[in-house]
Amino acid sequence: MRLHRTLVILVAAAVVALPLGAGAQQPSTTKPSAAAPAKSGLAAADRKFMMDAARGGAAEVELGKLAAQRASSDAVKQLGQRLADDHSKANEELKNLAQQKGVTLPSDLDPKHRQLRDRLAKLSGAGFDRAYVNEMVRDHQKDVSEFKKEAARAKDPDLKAWADKTLPTLEDHLKQVQQVQAQVKSAPRAAR
Repeated sequence: MRLHRTLVILVAAAVVALPLGAGAQQPSTTKPSAAAPAKSGLAAADRKFMMDAARGGAAEVELGKLAAQRASSDAVKQLGQRLADDHSKANEELKNLAQQKGVTLPSDLDPKHRQLRDRLAKLSGAGFDRAYVNEMVRDHQKDVSEFKKEAARAKDPDLKAWADKTLPTLEDHLKQVQQVQAQVKSAPRAAR
């Protein structure tokens, strides 16, 4: 009788412990899969670069379109159109890469770029040309520097490859923008 009672207690303890053990294990197997999409597996620096590149690329497209419409110089109009076209292509590649990595990129201009767009939209003629080209020189100097760093240091091999592939286009943009800047600076200023 004593043995029977001990067996009943052991079986009852096993039955009670079984669901607890299964319940304890289940969350640990479901947590990583639930957390993986949120983290995306990218290093924080890679994620930041991706977000910054998306914001900057969107601004380049919008400002390039603005230049193609508002510039007084044909060289600035052509530059704006080229920047809008090239950055649209790079933005699409980045968007596809971000989707593969589980990253949602910003879709609107950030406040800094919105303020720049609004300031440039109020200008016209040679004043617009100078302001736009000066902004593009500063922006592309920064972009080239950031893309060089990412191409050298990125943890994610796909992001590193994209930065490396995009860098020569940005370097070419910088050269072209500097050439147009020299033309715009040497152009006679309108009488006030």
